[in-house]
Amino acid sequence: MDVVRVLTKSKNPRRYWSDLKSKMKDEEGAYELYDFIVQLKLKAPDGKMRLTDVSNTQGILRIIQSIPSPKAEPFKMWLAEATTTEIKNVEYPYGLDENKETSKRGGTIAGNTRKAIEKEIRRHVITSKKEMNSSKLTMYDSKDKEEK
Repeated sequence: MDVVRVLTKSKNPRRYWSDLKSKMKDEEGAYELYDFIVQLKLKAPDGKMRLTDVSNTQGILRIIQSIPSPKAEPFKMWLAEATTTEIKNVEYPYGLDENKETSKRGGTIAGNTRKAIEKEIRRHVITSKKEMNSSKLTMYDSKDKEEK
């Protein structure tokens, strides 16, 4: 619930979390949801021990992905970048062709994530001020450096 409180402007984060769990359960199924969420007795602000939903890192990241909030956006973009890096690391691409293919797949993942974020927050993530001018990009060849 702490994640929900931080990422949303909800006046009742407990209710928001309850609704989000129901939505996640409906979309993903109860088994997948409870693979990363368990209840532990933790001390509540009133001093009593109460069952509290807790999660591992994977679960927290999944919860962040499910929250349509501008505050969650940087985490979602980071997840897209981390996924791209992980694909690259797993496949160990050595040549230019392999790097191009990995970059293309990573770009597709990042693009799909960006589109999902834009759909959730109902506005564009990338504006003309944030766009990269690709005409300024140059290809770097390690042989060029060696010759100089």
